[in-house]
Order: sequence, then structure tokens, then C-alpha cells
Amino acid sequence: MPAVLGEVTLDGRFGIVLERLDGPTLRHLSRTGAVTFEQAGAIIATLAMSLHKTSPPPELPSMRAYMESELRHDDGKVPKHVATDILTLIDCLSTGGELCHCDLSPGNVIMTAEGPKLVDWTFAMRGPAALDLGFLHVILCELGPEIADNPERPRATNAAAQSEYARLAGMSLAELTAAMEPYLPIVRTFVVLGKVVPALREQLIQRIEAGLRAKD
Repeated sequence: MPAVLGEVTLDGRFGIVLERLDGPTLRHLSRTGAVTFEQAGAIIATLAMSLHKTSPPPELPSMRAYMESELRHDDGKVPKHVATDILTLIDCLSTGGELCHCDLSPGNVIMTAEGPKLVDWTFAMRGPAALDLGFLHVILCELGPEIADNPERPRATNAAAQSEYARLAGMSLAELTAAMEPYLPIVRTFVVLGKVVPALREQLIQRIEAGLRAKD
């Protein structure tokens, strides 16, 4: 998220002066081998832990409010019974209050001279850290392998990130995975609503329904 440095009027046109972030993305460095999968995962985990300790701005929508808004504008991407059950599931889970980026992918990390910077905050919301880690898992293990030149790269990066986050949080990987698992149907619903990799819509709907049945 580039910092806003000020406002300017140039040739009668209003503009906002933004910080410029120079550097390659973490995805690029991972693809070229300049950064190992383990290193990439550790960088993402450290960024995630830092943002989860940061107080979110009060105007940031909650997980439920964000989902309600997305479902109101849905044009049939999510079946009605799934929409109803997802809201019910959210009400049964801890909604948390952490700052969640919800797109913690290597492509959204700029490796600047001052260190890694996380960009593309358009999907941010307030929620539990487990929600953010669920997004990381789905993006890197369910979506990434479908479009990556090397399907193993996103999977290995996610494994390293989840493991390092668990270490930083002082919990076992099994505990972290168990905490994340209930939020996966919610994450997949957001993915379908956002039309991310539309070709996987039917497969994601099936996984959402299977996850909801497991909660019954």
C-alpha cells in the first residue's frame, strides 16, 4: 500500500502524490530461483504476523459485512442455499478483529531496498488471522497450481509460510491447520464471488458444499 504523500494540481487536474515502491515481486524472485520456496514462505509469514498485530482502521468492513455486501451484488455465481449456509457458518465462528489482507500471495509482495512491502489491499477486512491464512492456502494450493509454470512452487511456498507462521505464533502446525480449516468454505465463497479463476468455479462450489456438510 503506497503511502499518500500529498495532493497536487497539475495543468488544472487534481492528483494524489503516492510513494513509489521499486523492486521485483517476491513471485518473480521465487520463479527465477533468487529466493527459495522456504525463504518466500518465511517472508510471507513474517508479513502476515506483523499485519495481524496491527490495529485495523475502524472503517474497515468485518468479514460478515464484506460477505453480505458481496452476496447482495451476486449475479448467480453462488447458489442461494450456499449463500445462506455461509452466513450461518460465519455466525457460528469467531469473527476476530485482526487486520486481514486476504491476498497474501508472493505477487503482492514488493521486495524493496527497505525490505518487503505488501501491496494490493483492495480485499482487506477485519477477521481472524485464520481467515487470512485460509486465503493463503486456497490461493497457493488450489488456485496457484492451476496457472503457475511450476505447480509445486505455490504449494511449497504455502507449506513454508504456514509452518513459519505457526512457529511465530507459538503453536503447532496441526493446531494452525485445525484453526484455519473451518474458514476455508468462506474463503472459497469469496473467491467464487470475486471471479478468481472462473474455470474453477464448479470445483470450488463442490468444495464449499463438502465443507459445509462437514460442519453439520
